[in-house]
Amino acid sequence: MIVPIYNGEADLPGLLAALQAQTYPRDRVEYLLVDNNSGDRTADLIRAAAHNQPNIRLLQELAVQSSYAARNCGIRAARHDLLAFTDADCRPIPAWLEQLVQPFQQPTIGLVVGEIAGLPGATWLERHAERHNVLSQKFTLAHPFCPYGQTANLAIRKVALTEVGLFRPYLTTGGDADICWRILRETEWQYAFAAQAVIRHRHRANLREFRSQWRRYGRSNRYLHELYGVPLMRELTAATAARRLGRWLLKELPRDGLKLALGRADWLDLVRSPIDLVGYQARSHGQQQASLPPEARQIEPFASPDTHSTGDR
Repeated sequence: MIVPIYNGEADLPGLLAALQAQTYPRDRVEYLLVDNNSGDRTADLIRAAAHNQPNIRLLQELAVQSSYAARNCGIRAARHDLLAFTDADCRPIPAWLEQLVQPFQQPTIGLVVGEIAGLPGATWLERHAERHNVLSQKFTLAHPFCPYGQTANLAIRKVALTEVGLFRPYLTTGGDADICWRILRETEWQYAFAAQAVIRHRHRANLREFRSQWRRYGRSNRYLHELYGVPLMRELTAATAARRLGRWLLKELPRDGLKLALGRADWLDLVRSPIDLVGYQARSHGQQQASLPPEARQIEPFASPDTHSTGDR
């Protein structure tokens, strides 16, 4: 299992506890925690955990500042045939790995996508995201171009990467869709959805984090458009924003206000449209401002699992 980590000092204790609570047999799994040139105590904390737990290994990707480069580092070092991915700010349920690997019993399955749920949140934005399941993989699996899973909860059969190569190391977002699409479109491998393999992920707690998240989604739209020709999201115009706000004020707010008074709605339902509009604006801005760097087109080949080096760094 591979986790890229950049300045993850605050997240590591919870992640390590969740990994050690896994029901999957410890002698059949290795946890490869890849420090991506952190400036905090990330490497020291992983090193201390590895001293006490032999199935935890510290790796370091210091040359390229990218979660995808860090994942590639983990892939090269992995000793097992199945590669599971998550992130430092995620908390897998105890049966996560056990459920995630089950579909690989079918020899045609090259990808398994697990579900992502929200960690309980305290702020109104976190509650909004949890109420509407905004992290669910069901949305990415329904992508009109090709299904994909987010790397917060994804497993790949290692041999599939010998056919399509590794993650694009210089891509900063959209790499999860890219690697899934290469596998599903360029090979005979199929995917499966493991709904019971649940990762819990914290939602964005404030508007700054929320806007940053949706700007990143916009950049991903642009990059995937340049790589695959998928349609861009329709950009937000002043006229569209005015229509959306007018519909909210004149139709949705009175309707949902009545439901709230009757006890059939939550007050968060009253502000769903303005929140969605903020996300739409941020995503549109990210899409407008992004341009795929030439080096992000690079795909590193992956040597046969029987011949590549697996040494720690």
